[in-house]
Formats: sequence, structure tokens, C-alpha cells
Amino acid sequence: MAAYEFVALDGQGREQRGILEADSSRQIRQQLRDKGWAPLKVDAAGEARAGDRAGPRFKRPTFKRRLSALDLAMITRHLETLIGSGLPIEEALNAAAQQADKQRVRSILLAVRARVLEGQSLAAALGQFPHAFDDLYRATVAAGEHAGHLEQVLSNLADYTERKQESGQNVQMALLYPVILVAISLLIVAGLLAYVVPEIVSVYRDTDQALPLLTRSLIALSDFLVSWGAPLLLLLVALGWGVREILKQPAPRLRCHRFLLHAPLIGRIERGANASQFANTLAILTASGVPLVEAMRIAGQVVDNRVMRQLIEQATRRVAEGSTLRGALEEVGYFPPLMLHMVASGEASGSLDAMLARVARHLERDLERLITVMLELFKPLMLLVMGGLVLVIVLAILLPILNLNQLIA
Repeated sequence: MAAYEFVALDGQGREQRGILEADSSRQIRQQLRDKGWAPLKVDAAGEARAGDRAGPRFKRPTFKRRLSALDLAMITRHLETLIGSGLPIEEALNAAAQQADKQRVRSILLAVRARVLEGQSLAAALGQFPHAFDDLYRATVAAGEHAGHLEQVLSNLADYTERKQESGQNVQMALLYPVILVAISLLIVAGLLAYVVPEIVSVYRDTDQALPLLTRSLIALSDFLVSWGAPLLLLLVALGWGVREILKQPAPRLRCHRFLLHAPLIGRIERGANASQFANTLAILTASGVPLVEAMRIAGQVVDNRVMRQLIEQATRRVAEGSTLRGALEEVGYFPPLMLHMVASGEASGSLDAMLARVARHLERDLERLITVMLELFKPLMLLVMGGLVLVIVLAILLPILNLNQLIA
């Protein structure tokens, strides 16, 4: 029995969407007709038909967008709990789908269940949706199925995804106030220059008084924003889009990532974030029984920085040739000494996964502290900049009045 997504019109002519299970799309259409609905479209969950009038129809995946960290954490925790309670995998998937609030998540889970019912393993079924379940997730599930410890592996995955989601949420909440502050500050300054300043300084244009340099500069800036504000905004948007397109090319992106690794302060955050990501992924894979070389290959693909990714690929080849993990990572040059020492200790004691998990948590906490300190320093700095800009505008407006009073006196 497979899962199908449908679009139909109910008795009142309203469009209805949903998911049903049956042996064929014909049965789904009959179920809809039995309810008095007119089926418009019925597709296998996870697939959609597309084509043109001149050519044959073909199937393509529709789930191109990744699951959010929260959705993935909830799915994994539900599966871990249900499978741990003794439910078969297909029933656990069905129960998790019923618990899902989002139709897209429900569709994916039912499509995975359909493939499991066809005889595929859970990891192979998840592999049909690589944009929803990444290499780390699938490799960990495959290792758990192979070793017969799927419940424990899912528990480790759930802990990892929940920590990742919580960490990302903390960073987003910390960034929310500075972003709002910057946006409001820019809007206030732009409003003052575009609307308030022209009205106030217009009284000076009909006088023969020589205006101070600050006032003349402010009037020129205001006139420029009024005349060229919209084209300038479009230019900035086009520039941002152009930079984004350029950074999609491998060579410019590689140069940008190399710059980020060596930039003052930003480089420390970039190195710490990627090292933490690599250590966390490697820890969960090795703890799940994935061989070290394969775990390094997958963990390297998870790293965002392309320069570090290339260096980790070289380190993976050295480990495959017989080098120690500590020696291979040391040649990368971007991992902190603490991580290298703990990796060496884990290799010597046979507890590499535990040491990797410990150093990953340490790097995460260190990175969060650094970001928190930077944001706390940014808030008063932004207030000072905003106050300075407003002070300059007020002085530019008041100076001609003060000069006029002195002339009258």
C-alpha cells in the first residue's frame, strides 16, 4: 500500500488537499468519488508528474527543500520513542505521520513508509528523499539497522538534532534585537534626511546667510537621497543579487571562504563553527558504528566552509592510508589545539566517540559565548552610532539659527 497526495473539489466546489493510502491511484480516485469529491490530481507521495505538450511525461521529486531542524528533531524523537516501545518500523512511521502538523512532513513520512512496506530498509527509504534527510542522517540510520541498535542510534540522532535546533534558535534570538535595532536606525536616519531636514532647512534657502559646512553637507545629502534614493536602493539590491550569483561559482566561493577563515574575529567564529560541526558529526557517526574513514567523509561534507572541506578530504585520504586521526587533522591547520589533544587521547584510550562528543560540546559553548559577547558589545555601539548621527543632524539644523542670533546681537 502506497501513499498518494490528492487535489479534489468537494461538494461546495472548494479545493481540498490531503494524503490517502491505497494500492493504486485509481483506488484513491474512487475513494474521493465515494465521498462526493471530484478528483483533480492524484500523485504518489514524494513525486509529481511534469511534462510539456510535445514530450512524454516524467516523474521528478518535489521535496527539494530541506526539513527544518525542528521538524527533523520532532520526527526523530517520535520514531525513537515509537520504535523503542516495540512498534514495527512501518507502524512507527505511520504513527509519526499522524502526529505531524505539516502536510509536507506527513507526505514524506508516508512515502518513506510505503517504500518500507515494499521491502526496503529504513535507510534506503530515507535515501529517496536526500533533501529532507542528509548523508549524516541516512548513514547513521543505516549503521543502526546493520548493528541492530536502531533505537539507540535514533536516540543519539534525536539528541543531536535537538541540540542543533536549540543552538540555531539561540543564535537567531540573539541576532533578532541587533537586526531590529539596525533596521529601525536606518529607517529613522533615512526619514530624517528625506522628509524632516528638507522642510526645516528650506527657510535658509531664501536668506543671504552663508550656511555652515555641516549644514550644506546635510542639505546636499538630503537632496541626493530624495532624488536618487529609489535608484540607489535598486542598485544595492542588484549588487547584492550579483554578489550572491558570483559566490555560487566554485572559485569565488572558495576565495570568500578562505578570507572568512583568516578575517579578524570573524575567522575565529568561522573556524569554531566548522570545527564544532565536524566534531559533532564525527562523534555521532563513530558512536553509531560507522567506520572512521566513512565517518570522516560524511562529516567533511557537512562542513560549510569549502576550504576546510577540501582539507578534510585530504585528511580522510591520509587516515585511509594509515595515518592517525590526530596527525591528519593537525595538518588541516584550522582545528583548535584542544580538539587535537582530545582526539589523540581518545585514540589512545579507545574512546574516540566520547572525546569527540565532549570537545564538540566545548566548542559549541565557546562559540555561543563569543557570539553573545560580540552581540552585547554591538548593542551599545549601535546606540552610540545612532545617537551620533542624530546629533550631527540636529547640529546641522541648529548651527544656522545660532549664527543668525549672533548676527542680530
